[in-house]
Amino acid sequence: MSTDPPLPVVVLISGEGTNLQALIDAIQNDLANYAIVAVFSDRADARGLERARKAGIPAHHVDPSSYSSRETFDQALADAIYQYEPGLLVLAGFMRILSPGFVARFADRILNIHPSLLPKFKGLRTHQRALAAAETEHGATVHFVTAELDGGPAVIQYRIRVGETETEDSLSARVHQGEYIILPRAVGLFAEGRLRLESGRAILDGEALQAPARVNGE
Repeated sequence: MSTDPPLPVVVLISGEGTNLQALIDAIQNDLANYAIVAVFSDRADARGLERARKAGIPAHHVDPSSYSSRETFDQALADAIYQYEPGLLVLAGFMRILSPGFVARFADRILNIHPSLLPKFKGLRTHQRALAAAETEHGATVHFVTAELDGGPAVIQYRIRVGETETEDSLSARVHQGEYIILPRAVGLFAEGRLRLESGRAILDGEALQAPARVNGE
């Protein structure tokens, strides 16, 4: 492990927070060179807020209904996050589309985990859509966030074969297991200074990624 101070990370969630838990677990097992300094949710009932508090991490709810527009909500959220001076933002199941202004404020330091092999199946209901399209391979992607929805450069993907008797629930469960592997790995690479976004391209160990790194699952 590096002797440098851990990278301060802020995590945004909307629900269960299982990917947040994977990041917390990596820290608690001394496998991380980052520190989660705060967790924010757009939902007060997000279980991930309790996961954060249990780990001693400041947890905040910013209510979108308290603001007149998407832009004013994003401004308030960005202001609250900025107080923690994060080196990286991680969207770990955050279900709101961020405005270009928000993304620009934290340019080049936002990672998202998405449950598909991007660029396939941007947006919602990814497992259902993969099955409907008779895909033989599916998975999850960690990518840098840009103003384009699910369109930023991919960093790492978890890939699995789709079984002949696969259901949406079984596929979702298998993909989730991969998410817990690749998200901490990508955050760790960024924290080590090995991964960055430069001129719209993902750079790993000084070289532009021609394709995302790949982790094969069962």
